[in-house]
Amino acid sequence: MDNFLYIPQNNLEWIALGLFVFSFLLVLFNYFKFYVPAIRFKDSFNEKSIPVSVIICARNEEENLRENLPFILNQDYKNYEVIVVNDCSTDGTESVLDMYIQQYPDRLRKVNIPESENYKHGKKMAVFIGIKHAKYEHLVFTDADCHPSSNQWIKIMSSHFEDGIEIVLGYGKYKEEKSFLNQLIRFDTLTIALQYLSSAIQKNPYMGVGRNMAYIKSLFYKNKGFSNHYHLASGDDDLFINETATATNTAVCIHSDAFTISEPPYNFKQWLLQKARHFSTSPLYKPKHKALLSWIYFAYGFFYVSLFLFFILFPQLWLLGIGVLVLKYIVQTLIMYYASKKFQENKLYSVAFFLEPILLISYIYIALYKKIKHL
Repeated sequence: MDNFLYIPQNNLEWIALGLFVFSFLLVLFNYFKFYVPAIRFKDSFNEKSIPVSVIICARNEEENLRENLPFILNQDYKNYEVIVVNDCSTDGTESVLDMYIQQYPDRLRKVNIPESENYKHGKKMAVFIGIKHAKYEHLVFTDADCHPSSNQWIKIMSSHFEDGIEIVLGYGKYKEEKSFLNQLIRFDTLTIALQYLSSAIQKNPYMGVGRNMAYIKSLFYKNKGFSNHYHLASGDDDLFINETATATNTAVCIHSDAFTISEPPYNFKQWLLQKARHFSTSPLYKPKHKALLSWIYFAYGFFYVSLFLFFILFPQLWLLGIGVLVLKYIVQTLIMYYASKKFQENKLYSVAFFLEPILLISYIYIALYKKIKHL
């Protein structure tokens, strides 16, 4: 009992104690501000019949297309086309496309980009070519290594194009595997989605993921495509949304039948390179969104630093520190339980408390790795 009656002896101790309490309140604020809105969001849709172009960019995706294209070509939706941009593939990608074109001649189209020694390009060129060849105004995007969670994907995504809606943000999850890295990747994906979907629900959209999103062709041309960030390898999804999304033109689709499922990176190096590329886009976000993301990750880092200082400066109050950690564990686990249930991320809630600090350390490592390697 004496431990709880200890009174700080000097200004430094009072400051350390105040920072610890404040950091804990910041973390709770973040959970309720940036996680709960997406969890509580009730998605509904009214079936429409607007024509839709599904665009997929593929470079050496023979096996992925063989496995995933049938999920997209057999959607329960009448008025749609699928355009696959064969981006300089050197494997059997074109043969797979030709096979499926024979089976679905009225639905599937391919666009070939030949390899050129004089001109090198990234995915943004392939996306632009796909948009240019699309017959319809409403575009739905996914990747070659993705497949929809159901045959209702196009129907549900396209139904969110109400009056004035130009962008629809969906959820792209990763396939579950039995490994620690897979848990970390899925936890990272889920928390990022909770943040950008919650912000969009609160009329402050700032990003989307190319694995599952939709927008209208005229918005792309009005924004002059990717001209502002064409020099970056990444950004065809998040930077484009950051530039064009507003409080009134963006809708959120969190229906479980409209998720997409992707193959995850299978080793840390592959994930590290993927995250390093994604990190390269954030400096070009709007200032208010850079501030928002900085705030989110500052709050979590601030909590763990202040927790460390608390145990160093107040060893006699270790029971209080443990009590705060237990309270954080309870709140975080409950929130992640409902998030895991809504987004069908099996059992992530049970390890979220431990994955959060590991993910923060990984982010620091990736940022340093990116700087050293000049990625």
